[in-house]
Amino acid sequence: MTQPIYPASDPEILSPAAQSRLEALEAAHAIESAKLVRMESLANLMDTQFNLPFLPVPIGLDSLIGLIPGIGDTISLGVSGVIVVGAHRLDIPKTHLFRMLGNILIDWIIGLVPIIGDIFDIGWRGNVRNVKIAREHLEARWQKERTDAAAL
Repeated sequence: MTQPIYPASDPEILSPAAQSRLEALEAAHAIESAKLVRMESLANLMDTQFNLPFLPVPIGLDSLIGLIPGIGDTISLGVSGVIVVGAHRLDIPKTHLFRMLGNILIDWIIGLVPIIGDIFDIGWRGNVRNVKIAREHLEARWQKERTDAAAL
């Protein structure tokens, strides 16, 4: 998953200073990537971890915990909040964080409705959606940072 240090479109030889900036940047990106992988693992646990023979799609703990009347979806809301806090710590922009909060609020509100909410949880996968938002932003930011560091 590690991207090359040098931008693919720039086969030119970089100065030692640019190489040093890129190496430092790659180290920072590796740390952020590891945090993102942990968030993805949590999202998959909550939304897609288990394959049941009688269901055509995988389900996660969110769907199972949501079966507990009254508190199940609120417990899942707290776990989903961990992903949003993790995204905040990765400096994801507020517009993306608000989209992520919207995803977990939709999941929570509809999840409170018996049976319908449980079925909705299987298809919505708000945690996976949220991590996808974070990944797309980070990958675009990383590419821009690499390009900028090589150009200086």
